Amino acid sequence: MSQTTSTTTEDVKPVETVRHRVELRRECGLETTVSTTNSGVRRLWHRIAPSAARTRIMGMVLLLVMAALVIVTFVTWRLLVSVIDARMDRALRLEVEEFAELTAPGINPRTGHPFTSVEQMISEAIAYNIARPNEKFLGYVDGKYRTQSRQQPGYPEVLAKDDTFTSLVGSVTKPTEGQYRQPEIGEVRYLAIPVKLAGDPSRGVIVAAYLGDAERADANGAARLMLVAGGLTLLGATAAAWLVAGRILRPLRDVTETARRITDSDLSQRIPTGAYHKGDELDDLVHTVNGMLDRVESGVLAQRRFIDDAGHELRTPITIVRGHLEVLDPNDPDDIRATAALLDDELVRMNRMVSDLLLLARSVQPSFVQPRPVYVAALTREVFEKVTQLGDRDFSLQSVAEVDAVLDPQRITQALVALADNACHYTKDGDQIGIGSAVMGEWLWFWVSDSGPGVSAEDRARIFERFARGTAGGHRSDGAGLGLSIVQAIAKAHDGHVELDSTPGSGATFIVVVPVGKGESCHAS
Repeated sequence: MSQTTSTTTEDVKPVETVRHRVELRRECGLETTVSTTNSGVRRLWHRIAPSAARTRIMGMVLLLVMAALVIVTFVTWRLLVSVIDARMDRALRLEVEEFAELTAPGINPRTGHPFTSVEQMISEAIAYNIARPNEKFLGYVDGKYRTQSRQQPGYPEVLAKDDTFTSLVGSVTKPTEGQYRQPEIGEVRYLAIPVKLAGDPSRGVIVAAYLGDAERADANGAARLMLVAGGLTLLGATAAAWLVAGRILRPLRDVTETARRITDSDLSQRIPTGAYHKGDELDDLVHTVNGMLDRVESGVLAQRRFIDDAGHELRTPITIVRGHLEVLDPNDPDDIRATAALLDDELVRMNRMVSDLLLLARSVQPSFVQPRPVYVAALTREVFEKVTQLGDRDFSLQSVAEVDAVLDPQRITQALVALADNACHYTKDGDQIGIGSAVMGEWLWFWVSDSGPGVSAEDRARIFERFARGTAGGHRSDGAGLGLSIVQAIAKAHDGHVELDSTPGSGATFIVVVPVGKGESCHAS
């Protein structure tokens, strides 16, 4: 028997209540606040969370500090122990010498009478010498324990009751030095001296002993104190390593965050520089990366401008070609010849435009110019001989610089020929065009001047832009508008620039300014 499931009003109400609350939160902007808060928490966590690099830096610092702490503590402890051991050995020998001086005459220093027995001599000698802390004197007669120095409070009489120690030192026949480990008091350093007395057949032994472990307790305590202080220092080093690692890696985090924000449509993001000390390595890193981003942005913008300009300028001849082909009458030989001539002219113009664009694209490469020592006067005269063939103008060589310079003669020639060709376009037959070069301080000037209409104020600001054409003289140039851009690119490749001196109606002078450089002599004196 099947059952039908029905939705009651009570079942719907909780769902509607939740949906209503969600809508209210959205209307009040609470959802955005929560999202923003979570985003802020995530950013904060990324800043304080230990990265792999930060962990490695902290680990290396802590490892070095820990190794240094262990080495210093161990070396210090061993030095203290060696000093204490040397002091105990020296004190034992000194005590033996004192015993020998006391017993050699055979006279009791307390009564002034001769000793009557070996046992009396040992007891008086031990009582006469005052034992230092952790030092004990013991007396043995015929291999049996007889007496010891006054017991230090808190020390059990373990040596006196230790049969193994008694058998070890109680019957020695010559001075014996050694070490003995007693289970209750640890290491014992001892020096046993046999004692004899004329007229007494008994054989006695005086033992001077030091409780080595007890004597080294201060050294052990100092080592433990050093370890505790080192542990606290390790904690401080951990905090310092955390902060230092964070500061070292902050530029990398900033680089990462900046790189995440950079898109193909927004290249303007830069790493903030206010948090670093001016002139230090981190500041240099940030400025270097920002400089790289500036160059990348400039390159991308130049590429976009190149594509836009090329597409815009090439669209016109393509449109002309397509338009004439569409209206071409294949049965009219004259129309075919006229159209072919026009197409050839447009293709030549397109080829020249593409060549100029490729030249401008290569101008940003390091190999664009190949500088070498050049005698500027000879170069200026060669350029003048070439430009005189550009048109029926009154060409004049105004000045030559008698100087050697480091530059690319082919690119400089290309720039001056382009300027002279541009002057020919804006002058008429018989007009004057001057060529010259001169040295102005640390700079070398190459110029081309003309007596044409000059450059207007509105053209002056845009004349060096790509595909920009001047309107001087009431007409536009029929070129692609890339000549002056190429001249400027050549000057910049030489770490120079191009200047314009012009008054409308009084001609124009274009000056290519480049550094003189230091070249070897290239001409005969």
